Amino acid sequence: MQHYNNGNKIRVAFFAEILIEDSDGASRTMFQLLKRIDTRRFEFLFICGVGPEKLMGFSCLRLPSFTLPLNRNYKMAIPFLADTKLNQQLNAFEPQVIHIATPSLLGKFALQYAGKFHLPVISIYHTHFISYIDYYLKYAPFLINTAKSLVASSQRKFYNQCDKIYIPSESIARELKDYGIESSRMKIWKRGIDTRLFSPDKRNLTWLNRFTGNNKKNILFASRLVWEKNLETLFRIYDLAKQPNLPYNFIVAGDGQALTACKNRMPDAVFTGKLDHETLAQLYASSDVFLFPSVSETYGNVVLEAMASGLPCVIANGGGSRDFIEQGINGFTCEPFNEIDYLQKIRLIIEHPDVAAQFSKAGLLHSQQLSWNKLAAVYFDDLIKLAENATFRVLPALKLPA
Repeated sequence: MQHYNNGNKIRVAFFAEILIEDSDGASRTMFQLLKRIDTRRFEFLFICGVGPEKLMGFSCLRLPSFTLPLNRNYKMAIPFLADTKLNQQLNAFEPQVIHIATPSLLGKFALQYAGKFHLPVISIYHTHFISYIDYYLKYAPFLINTAKSLVASSQRKFYNQCDKIYIPSESIARELKDYGIESSRMKIWKRGIDTRLFSPDKRNLTWLNRFTGNNKKNILFASRLVWEKNLETLFRIYDLAKQPNLPYNFIVAGDGQALTACKNRMPDAVFTGKLDHETLAQLYASSDVFLFPSVSETYGNVVLEAMASGLPCVIANGGGSRDFIEQGINGFTCEPFNEIDYLQKIRLIIEHPDVAAQFSKAGLLHSQQLSWNKLAAVYFDDLIKLAENATFRVLPALKLPA
């Protein structure tokens, strides 16, 4: 078994279900931090369900996992199937801080380990699970309130045992406070943006016209294609936009379990599948309006990417994404399930170039204020402060006399 004798380095045990960089927005956020680890000051041990054997030069312990029935693209680790090995690795590592990505089985194991040895815990609130319930129980609405109450209770119990919780938006912080999560544990910590990657300089109408086969105005939706993204409202907006006097392209960028349903429901839309970052950046910069009706976002990275690309946004007035928008200043928010409201605002942008130009300029200014370097510095400073409060160190095994 490996032993870690790393002098004065801060030792962080980092628990996450999936440690693959581009698997989703949460993973992209985590990797923005992991890529900035100062190996002279920190030692990490990664524990995950899906990931590599080594990550950023550090050990990564992969645990048995299973695929979630409601989301075939997501796997959850099962720590009790490797309990002995996991505890041995952690005891050898002697962590000073525990980082937990998700309040899952793995997250609860990490929380119990931290509690047992009086270790400080930091977590980033990545996924607003309670907002998914309306979609997954839409055919059993009588269960919705009960399910929300159970989820709120579970999250309250979990997060009120964390020392610091990074919350991406004021809207989500207010909701969590209403659920009983203590505000003293929460810290607003937004997300950064790579303004060299996502930039209006990537605009290329010739490329986009070849891509769509015409020179119509382009409405872009970019997201994982899962039902909790309010796809049914997207379908109704598509239906309205098919009116003969509205010559728009509907472009759908992304992949997911609802892809086939989306293609069947929006037969004339242009589907790109999952795109690499460069192609996605070019698509943002070359489109005319970014449409995003999701109300389940904790943050909404795609909205910030669109703004950084100079693309005017029309989004739902719900979830964490709405905090980006100053109504009528740098974009529009809409009644979340009102397709008429969305289309009216889309038309206003497309038919009034001065409005589009204003939103583009204001969105750029907003996005340029968000730096991953600054956010990462906050995170690593907090790790140091938390480690100073760690009271437990694993003692070396005593050698008994022969």
